[in-house]
Parts: sequence; C-alpha cells; structure tokens
Amino acid sequence: MIRFVRGEYLYYKGGAIVIETSGGIGFRVFVSDTSSLLTSREGDEIAVYTYMQVKEDGMALYGFADEDGLALFEQLISVNGVGPKAGLAIMSLGTPGQIKGIIASGDAASISQAQGVGKKTAERVILELKDKVTALPEDLTDGGAISVGIASISSERNEAIVALTTLGYSKKEAEAAVASVPDEGLSTEEYVKKSLKFLL
Repeated sequence: MIRFVRGEYLYYKGGAIVIETSGGIGFRVFVSDTSSLLTSREGDEIAVYTYMQVKEDGMALYGFADEDGLALFEQLISVNGVGPKAGLAIMSLGTPGQIKGIIASGDAASISQAQGVGKKTAERVILELKDKVTALPEDLTDGGAISVGIASISSERNEAIVALTTLGYSKKEAEAAVASVPDEGLSTEEYVKKSLKFLL
C-alpha cells in the first residue's frame, strides 16, 4: 500500500494534483479544496501522506500535507456511509484542526455542508468521532465559523484560487481577490480574469 509520495509538483486538475517521482512515475493524488498542498507551485518538491483506495474497477490515492490530516481522514472514512470522496469533501471544510473542532463541538450542521454528505451521515460522524478526535481550544472557538465560509465557496472559485497561487500570489491574496468578485455562476477562467483586475 502506498502511504507516502515525494516528488515534483506538476499540476492540479479535477480535484487532484499530479506528482512526478525521481523515478519518472507520475502519481495522481486527490486532495481537499483547502489542502495546503495546493499552495505549491509547478516544479516544487513536495511530500504527500497518502491513503490508497483499492476497488474492483481501479485504485485511487488521496493525499494530505501531514500525518494529522491523513489520520483524521481515516477516522472519517471509518464511519459507516462515509467513503473516501465524502471524507475528502468533509476535509475541504477547513484545516484538520478546524474540522476536529467542529466534530468535538457536535456541529453536525457544518459537517452536512460538505458535498455529498447528508444530515444523517453528518450526525453519525459526530456520534462516532466526537469522543475520538483531539481538538485544541482554538479549534473549538473558531472552527465552525471558518468552515461555513469555506464550504460555501463554489468549486469554480476554489479552482480560481489555485490558479492564482500558481501565478505567484499567496493563498491569502488569491482568496481575497476571488472573494472580491460579486458575480456568481462564472467559469474558473472568468473568476481568474476578474480577480486579476483586483490584484493589479
């Protein structure tokens, strides 16, 4: 089982990054929308902790910047009804610490905002993991509020943020620029163009 990949960051597409190892093998690794791995630029060397899903029709890798993120993901998918895709959607609500804070505080409403996660599944996550996650005090105080904001961002806006970071802007600059665009329902390219006007 592949548990760790180190190599050159090539690109991000369709919810996954592609990493080329020193041996010339390219791994496609699915990551959450809020993963710090997405702040990497083309050519950067990155290290990714991975979970490998093996099914009859193929295999898939899910990646995390640290062991803490991987451990939380594995806790999430241990819950009945939460597969890797739903687990990654929950991970997209914020940082691992923020998500732990949401779970520890019993905030099922925030968990249910993750794409593909219904109310019953969210409540099951809280029920099964509330006593298992270790949340720091600051995670409990601001986790829910932050996660709600991130969860409401469309995938096009998220992709625009990633595109801007690859152009050299910091994640904070990219997020502020994309947030400055009032229009909804635009394509990723349109969000990038309008955001660049804000940045220039």
